[in-house]
Amino acid sequence: MIGTILFTGFVVLLLAGVPIGVALGLAGTFAILLADQSILAVPTNVYAGIAKYPLIAIPMFVLVGSVFDRTGVALRLVRFASAIVGAGRGALASVAVLVAMVIGGISGSGPATSAAVGQVVTRSMSEDGYPRPFIAATVGAAAATDILIPPSIAFIVYAVLVPGVSVPAIFMAGMFPGILAGVAIIIAIVALSFIHNFGGQARREEALSVWRTFREAIWGLLAPVVILGGMRIGAFTPTEAAVMAVFYGLFVGFVIYRTLTLRDLYEMLVEAGELSAVILIVIALASVFAWSTSTLGIVQPIATWIVGLGLGEYGTIALLMLALIVIGMFLDGVSIFLILLPVLIPIAQAFHWDLTWFGVLLTMKIAIGQFTPPMAVNLMVSCRIAGVTMESTIPWVVWMVLAMFVSLALVVVFPEIALWLPRVMGVL
Repeated sequence: MIGTILFTGFVVLLLAGVPIGVALGLAGTFAILLADQSILAVPTNVYAGIAKYPLIAIPMFVLVGSVFDRTGVALRLVRFASAIVGAGRGALASVAVLVAMVIGGISGSGPATSAAVGQVVTRSMSEDGYPRPFIAATVGAAAATDILIPPSIAFIVYAVLVPGVSVPAIFMAGMFPGILAGVAIIIAIVALSFIHNFGGQARREEALSVWRTFREAIWGLLAPVVILGGMRIGAFTPTEAAVMAVFYGLFVGFVIYRTLTLRDLYEMLVEAGELSAVILIVIALASVFAWSTSTLGIVQPIATWIVGLGLGEYGTIALLMLALIVIGMFLDGVSIFLILLPVLIPIAQAFHWDLTWFGVLLTMKIAIGQFTPPMAVNLMVSCRIAGVTMESTIPWVVWMVLAMFVSLALVVVFPEIALWLPRVMGVL
């Protein structure tokens, strides 16, 4: 009974427009009161929810994304990728995906990447003969790879919440699935471009030099190497890597490109502080919700019921896949992890699934939801930049969703796609 009230109360508050963090905290507190538990469990869990060392990386990686957005790295990466790929049908759309994947190795935030890449490529893609709904769909889908390619805020939260999963291990595990997802999207958009004759229509005044554009983009290309390479050689932890990435981004902006000013620095700190506060407040209040579900015995019956459906491993994964993609249309990855992991982890343990691999699967499902209408957060940003409605993107985005489904299915069938790299790196 209390479990029904807990989840019903949360949904009602959410539909009433209450912020998700507040809705989680209020629903959890109400359940605690109904169960005659001590109200002191609320402040205790609010503090315990964010008093975790790895979470320090979140504001740093948020700041990194803001820094590299303002330094002009995205524009330089687009020029370099365009010089390599050249002109032609589907070329510039492929460039948008490739640049989003590199930016994902810097910021780890889908909506932030959707904004950064969309602002750079929308006009040029439109001039090159791509319809704006197709542009918005391409950018929104490309940005979805960013919570898979490390660093990823969603991966950090997952590793913090799930015992036995380390941040370096899940970072490495997400690398190949993220690349696979990006390649799948590129194949889909190139096929659509050839079928509908998109791209290759803008007049090129001069051929871009690969070497010249490479020299301009090298500092942006090196950022993921600095972040991941430093962790691999043991120079710093993931949290320290986030701080180093901020320092690196500021160095590039102030010294190399000279595109940043002290006013920009102030605005970036304010922007990163506000966004980080929102994320951490949601995590803190969701801890109350999670504690109430586990302590009041709500979680285990749900997990037991799902396992007892007799669907088997692949049937259960398919069920979770559909559920999480639908939920991912409405909520971000961090919120989904905080709400559902208490239920999902017992299911994974019942089937003896590797929890690192399971975390990658969950994140891929959430990534698909981030650009699946009607409430896709990435697509919402790219549509606003392109000046189109989300409904107009559906004929294009459905093919990209199917492409991501194929990449997800491959990771389900072949777990080594995710687990090989962390094993080779010695972090699993």
